[in-house]
Amino acid sequence: MFKEMRRKERQLEETQALNILHGGEYGVLGTVGENGYPYTVPLNYVFADRKIYLHCAAAGHKLDNLAFNSKVSFCVVGRYKIVPEKFTTEYESVIVFGRASLVEGDEKKEAMIKLVDKYSAAFRAEGEKTIDRVLGRVQVVKIEVDRITGKRSEG
Repeated sequence: MFKEMRRKERQLEETQALNILHGGEYGVLGTVGENGYPYTVPLNYVFADRKIYLHCAAAGHKLDNLAFNSKVSFCVVGRYKIVPEKFTTEYESVIVFGRASLVEGDEKKEAMIKLVDKYSAAFRAEGEKTIDRVLGRVQVVKIEVDRITGKRSEG
């Protein structure tokens, strides 16, 4: 179903890849629309219980694409450094392949709280009030993970 990594010597152990997913600042969601074109967009996210959660507006390009095809990829870049004298880059990255769906009810609110805890932990009380105010006007997307691959280059 999935291709094996070509440069196996650069492949990360799953625990290393999971650490990058937990600590990443943002990820890039890849979807495909009815017109066959890929669409990628950088997003805040939280990784919990081997699922990726992100929030978005109640309508838009990514939701249209997800309604057409729930298969997605999600890329997170951890550490990176340009090494100009070697004409290369040192990096670590993770790509997740999975299926996306919208969540509702308790899971939706819990995912939003996890996002607040990740990005605005010092403002948890204010975050919960904001969630209560906007929860009906936003969507939360859950990506169920089918495969995780991680890669590192030391330059």
